[in-house]
Amino acid sequence: MAIPWLAALKVIPWGDVISHAPTVLEKARELIDRKRGGADAAASSMATPNESATDVPSLGELKNRLLAAQQQIDQLYTHQAQMAQTLTDLAEQNAALVVMVGALRAKQRGMIAVVLVLVILLISWLVFRGLGSLGPV
Repeated sequence: MAIPWLAALKVIPWGDVISHAPTVLEKARELIDRKRGGADAAASSMATPNESATDVPSLGELKNRLLAAQQQIDQLYTHQAQMAQTLTDLAEQNAALVVMVGALRAKQRGMIAVVLVLVILLISWLVFRGLGSLGPV
């Protein structure tokens, strides 16, 4: 079960993810700001659908349609705001993940260097100990 995840993690171009993470976060924040500021303008500039001149609805019917349309607009705005917030949260989590992956890579490099030094010291100790036990030739 772990093998597909490891393969997927190896396929991901982490360099590209790291380089694009700040841009994604910035764009998500711009999207939220734009949606918050543009909600009032979009609600006020809503155009009514064209109707034929012979089919004129009553005032009560128009009022009911307007209320239903306003409810739909409010629901869509709320859903869009939630989606924009979710996108921002995901972008922030992605940026944090990229930072953590970078830190883990740095720790991994340090650990590999320490292990290599220890292996070299062990090999050299074994070689010198083996040569010392041979005695004078």
